[in-house]
Amino acid sequence: MIEFKYPQGTAPLNKDDIEGLLPIHITTRAELDRWEQDNINEALAWLENRKPKDILNETFMKLLHRKMFGNVWKWAGKFRQSNKNIGVDWYQIPVELKKLCDDVEYWINNKSFSEDEIAARFHHRLVSIHLFPNGNGRHARLIADILMENVFGRHSFTWGNANLVTSGDDRDRYMKSLYAADKGDYTGLLEFARS
Repeated sequence: MIEFKYPQGTAPLNKDDIEGLLPIHITTRAELDRWEQDNINEALAWLENRKPKDILNETFMKLLHRKMFGNVWKWAGKFRQSNKNIGVDWYQIPVELKKLCDDVEYWINNKSFSEDEIAARFHHRLVSIHLFPNGNGRHARLIADILMENVFGRHSFTWGNANLVTSGDDRDRYMKSLYAADKGDYTGLLEFARS
């Protein structure tokens, strides 16, 4: 069997990659990444005009995801309906999200952690729950930034000033910090979020 090697971003999308894709002309990973980023930029503009503070609920989580990916995916803003290799069982998503939002409200009200650590823990748990079929990391980073800016009145995280969608040293460092957080060590995630 011949194995083709494609330059980064030029590999054709496979059947799983295109299921639910709205712009049917997209054929490569680079094109998909560009469409998603353009849609995310629209979501950022939408957020800039609203500055939402009531974000710790299922309604806002779904709305934000739909704003980020609604021009690209049919399932944008809808919780996943199957299990993946990461995340809770799909049918537990609403319950786990409610527990997380309640935990974050408790942490805020009781000043259980620093504001940075609350946002980092929030981000990590969202990634761990894995609400949507795709876009979970970008969604979790953005909503952690919204928490920092609109609820705490602080600067958003920089997340290494890197493109974390594509492979590379920055994404590896980010993933390692999430794995450490899985074991209760948030040091690396906090450092990466502010790097």
